[in-house]
Amino acid sequence: MAETTQEPKGKAAPWGKLALRALFLLVGGVSLYLFLPTLLNLFEVAPQLEHVKWRWFFLMGALMTGAFASQWALTRIAAPGISWFVASTSQLTSNAAVKLIPGGVVAGGAFYFRMLAVSGVPMGTALAALAAIGILSNLVLLALPAVAVVIALVSAPIPDGMLPVAIAGTILFLAMFTVTVIVVRYDRPLYWVGWVVQRVVAWAARIFKKDWSLTAEDIIARRDEVVASLGKRWHRALGVAVANWLLDYATLVVALIAVGADPRPSLVLLAFAGAAVLGMIPITPGGLGFVEAGLTGMLTIAGIPAGDALLATLAYRLFQFWLPIPAGLVAYFLFRRKYGRPSELPAVS
Repeated sequence: MAETTQEPKGKAAPWGKLALRALFLLVGGVSLYLFLPTLLNLFEVAPQLEHVKWRWFFLMGALMTGAFASQWALTRIAAPGISWFVASTSQLTSNAAVKLIPGGVVAGGAFYFRMLAVSGVPMGTALAALAAIGILSNLVLLALPAVAVVIALVSAPIPDGMLPVAIAGTILFLAMFTVTVIVVRYDRPLYWVGWVVQRVVAWAARIFKKDWSLTAEDIIARRDEVVASLGKRWHRALGVAVANWLLDYATLVVALIAVGADPRPSLVLLAFAGAAVLGMIPITPGGLGFVEAGLTGMLTIAGIPAGDALLATLAYRLFQFWLPIPAGLVAYFLFRRKYGRPSELPAVS
């Protein structure tokens, strides 16, 4: 009897994982098919990049490198004591995983956490640091549409086609900011959330036959670790998070100038923020297709000629999406050479 009761435990998790991966692959494949015309249009204009002067490529590369370096600095602020080597290799590897795997946000986060943990960062500190980085970075991103609206109000009106993005972005920022303040300052809402989460986790544990448990007290303890991970360093972390997104945005502006466009900074900022949010949708790897279609469309609405919008999007994604992938693979092998193979990394608890 004991053998028959234990047998399903070994099979439940692999079948569940396979089903989830198959679902991601199916949805990702359908999504890529739907956005295939946009991707083909981008590849068709690729030969025109040879007319862009090399100094623009050098500047875009420098700006995007600065954006990545800001993420490494943010990791070091959230998890004091780690080296630039660990911060950079773990972030680059995580970023490559996000771009290579459908639903890769989960895999990328797991890589990030495990690489920090195996390098000597306590697991609780690593988890709190990643949570703090995610919250702060997303708050800054969602604040960008509000900033673009303010700039547009004192310069020129926003085209009707971009108003939904501006309004939705501003509402999302206000909502996330409010929720963050409540979660940081008050325990009672977390107890309410914890009551629901505890029952959901218990239900999932029964379904997958796992020894999972999570209580409201656990959630509050994690919250305290997240707050403590920044502590008095929050202003430095905020400055670095802002620098990360602004350098990324500046790369797009330079790409537009390089192809001969005359961009309005406020509208480009709005288009950039909208595309960045699309890139967070875990359907296609790294938002492939979603970002290209969304960014090209919003830049066109912002007054950029369609041809220039396509070419600038291609140049920008070259540095923001494609080149970081081989960089992440190199970072992965460098990290593995020093700390061991991924199979040797501690499992996420």
